[in-house]
Amino acid sequence: MSTVESLPQATAARRGNSEFTELAQRIQESGLLRRRYGYYWTKLLLVPVAFAASIWMFVQIGDTWWQLATAALFAVLFTQTAFLGHDAAHRQIFRSGRWNDWTTLVLGNLFVGLSYGWWQHKHTRHHANPNKLGSDPDIDVPAISFTAEQIQRRRGVVTSWLMAHQGAFFFPILALEGLSLHASGVRRVFSREPLKRRRVEIAFLLIRIGGFIALAFLVLSPGVAAAFLGVQLALFGFYMGSSFAPNHKGMPLVPKSMKLDFLRRQVMMSRNIRGNRVLDVAMGGLNYQIEHHLFPSMPRPHLRRAAPIVAAYCRDREVPYLETGLFESYRIVLHYIDRVGLGDRDPFACPLAAQRMTI
Repeated sequence: MSTVESLPQATAARRGNSEFTELAQRIQESGLLRRRYGYYWTKLLLVPVAFAASIWMFVQIGDTWWQLATAALFAVLFTQTAFLGHDAAHRQIFRSGRWNDWTTLVLGNLFVGLSYGWWQHKHTRHHANPNKLGSDPDIDVPAISFTAEQIQRRRGVVTSWLMAHQGAFFFPILALEGLSLHASGVRRVFSREPLKRRRVEIAFLLIRIGGFIALAFLVLSPGVAAAFLGVQLALFGFYMGSSFAPNHKGMPLVPKSMKLDFLRRQVMMSRNIRGNRVLDVAMGGLNYQIEHHLFPSMPRPHLRRAAPIVAAYCRDREVPYLETGLFESYRIVLHYIDRVGLGDRDPFACPLAAQRMTI
């Protein structure tokens, strides 16, 4: 990708910012930014009820291999709760930042076992610069390479073979995502890096992670307990990873030096997943990734209504707006990372860079 002159970039940025302001005004006037207290309070009250019912069922079933089915249930429950915590972290639920913070702490740390402080630091950087090299932490992960430069840094006989076949390993690797999420959170809360409410986060994580492990070994024999925890963790990671992977992977990557206006930076680096309301629930609203990136505080149930407004607005201004089916998105992701792994130095043509060169 070529370096773009700063003057054309600045002109395009001013025009793009004006375009986003107009779109934001339309969204505001449509009422899609208003709070949905009934929707969210219902979900918040259902969380402890669902956890209590699941734990009661787990104890009642007792020491049997049928608990592996219960492990799948817990994986779904944890992921859905994490989606709700994601909404709170983006200020979608309450007007008060403090209320949203504590809601995320309780949902994320205490119910799911993920550190809010760790996630917030990482996710904020992703939203600010999606798919920007050197800025977006979501394209700099140890297990998968998304650029030729990452391939070069990870040279080695075994590593090179794995990278060349990374498309085949992508979904199996997602089974490790749950372990990675828990470990990253624990590592952050015990690090020396600044962290608000560190003691609360540590206490909640110890209760959740330690308590869940203790519950498993108290109710189940050691072998069944280990299998239960392994299946639950693998399915949780797979579900989480499968929900986040289609959103940006395989979309254009841009160099760190490129200056983009907010509208194009968010729309052209994101992908929506087409589907019905069942998919909306299954993916926690993340299938409307474009609208979520443009309006992070928009309540989840409004994203579906906002999508056609944003799509039409982008179409009128010739801003590429991509929407695909779920399985098509996975095919794009796998094809992309396969091309990177095989050494294609330009695995995904970046029309954005070419467009900026012609301004």
